[in-house]
Amino acid sequence: MKKIYLLAFTLGAFAFSANAQIIQDDMESYSTGGVHEDHWSSWSGVAGAEDMIITTDQAQSGSQSGLIDAGAAAGGPQDAILLLGNQTSGEYDLSFFMYIPSDKTAYFNFQGETVAGGAGPASAPGTGVFNSGNVTFNLDGLSPGVVEDIDADGTVNNTFAYPQNFWFEVKFHFDVDATMYTLSIDGVDGAPVLFGGDAILGGIDFFAIDPNNQFYVDDVTFTSGTAGVNDFAADSFKIYPNPVKDILNISTKTVVDNVTVYDVLGKTVLTAQPDVISPKIDMSGLASGAYLVQVTIGNTSKTVKVLK
Repeated sequence: MKKIYLLAFTLGAFAFSANAQIIQDDMESYSTGGVHEDHWSSWSGVAGAEDMIITTDQAQSGSQSGLIDAGAAAGGPQDAILLLGNQTSGEYDLSFFMYIPSDKTAYFNFQGETVAGGAGPASAPGTGVFNSGNVTFNLDGLSPGVVEDIDADGTVNNTFAYPQNFWFEVKFHFDVDATMYTLSIDGVDGAPVLFGGDAILGGIDFFAIDPNNQFYVDDVTFTSGTAGVNDFAADSFKIYPNPVKDILNISTKTVVDNVTVYDVLGKTVLTAQPDVISPKIDMSGLASGAYLVQVTIGNTSKTVKVLK
C-alpha cells in the first residue's frame, strides 16, 4: 500500500513489429498550473490541489514539464494519475522522463482499474488497486541515487540506480494477458514482476510520498502493439506444455541465446544458454507454482508466465 502523510491535512526493451501510439505528451500544450484534462487526473478524480503542476522550472524538451511536489507553494502534495485506459488485454509500452533534484524523493506506482478519472474500482473510487510495488527514489531521503520497487510486504522486486539532477528515462513494458510488467530505469531492465491486483492496466500514480518529495515528468509516450519481430512472431515462437511438469519446450526458428526463469518475487531460479534452435529446459527441480520464463534471441526478449 502507498504511504500516507499529512501536510496540510502516500518489459524491458522489447521490439515490436506493429504498434499504435495512444499517448504522446511533451507537456507543451497546457497552461502553467494544475492540469486536469486529457489523460491527466488526480487520485480523487477531482480537479484541485492533487493535480500535477505544469511548470517552466525544468524541461526535458521544449520549455515545460509536470511537477509533483510536497510543498504548499506548489499547491501540494500532488497525487496525479496518468490514465492509461483500463486495458484488459494486449501488450503496451510506456516511457517518460524524470528529473529529481539532489537528495529529493520521488515515487510512483502502477494502478489497476481507474474510474471517473480517479484511482480505485467502481465499488470504492479513490481507494486504488496496486498492481506494482512502491517504486521509490531515494527512500526516506536516505538512499540518494537508488530506486527500489518494493511490495507492501517488504519484498524488493528490483533495485536500480538513477542520476540526480539529470533527466533520465523510465520505461514500462506491460503484458496484460500474462499479468506482468517489466520496469527499466535509465536503460537498465529489471526482472519481470507479476501484477499485484487485478488484470487491468489502469494508470500510473505520481504521488508526493513524503515532505522531501520533488520531481518532474516530461515526454510521456504510451503505445500498444503485438510483441515480436521475426523470431518472436506468433507463428515462430511457442512455449509448451503450460502447465509444465518437468521439461519445458521452447519452439523457435532461430538459435536461442539465453533463458532465464524467475519466481513470482523476481528472483532468478534457473538460467541456461542453450545456443540451439528450439531448446528444452529442465524445470523438474523447481517447486510447483508460477514462474516467468524470459527467452532472449539476439537483442530481443520475450517473457511468458508458466505454471508448474
